[in-house]
Amino acid sequence: MRTVFYKRATFVTHLPADHLYTPSHNWLSRVGEGEWRVGYTKFALRMLGELVDVKFTAAAGAAVQVGDIVGSIEGFKAISDVYSVAKGRFVTGNTGLSDLECVTDKPYDEGWLYQVAGEPDTRAMDVDGYRALLDVTIDRILEKQRQEDK
Repeated sequence: MRTVFYKRATFVTHLPADHLYTPSHNWLSRVGEGEWRVGYTKFALRMLGELVDVKFTAAAGAAVQVGDIVGSIEGFKAISDVYSVAKGRFVTGNTGLSDLECVTDKPYDEGWLYQVAGEPDTRAMDVDGYRALLDVTIDRILEKQRQEDK
């Protein structure tokens, strides 16, 4: 898998070049004709903190729209909803997530969250678009920290 190196302030990652990325810091990887695996980017996982549990409430085959809740993920900091980033139908949650370390250690492959059949969010972008989004997001966080430190 070809990756693109990204570094801004103290955040460093390698982003898979062939994935799509959403403004909500999810990634999508095509696994078949019209089927996508979805996971959290390294940036999203850093914001979530240590993970404790993940549950999927969407049934296999259920129709989903972008923004529909398909499950939840629990960290030590909070419980967050997991949203669909595609329009179509929910295929399955990743049954290999009994050990959540793979989500944080290998977020772009074994750590995928769920699979969906359909069309990605129209706001999904390529790796260069996502790098630009990260620049803006991280700069905003840094500016907020500077303001709080004054």
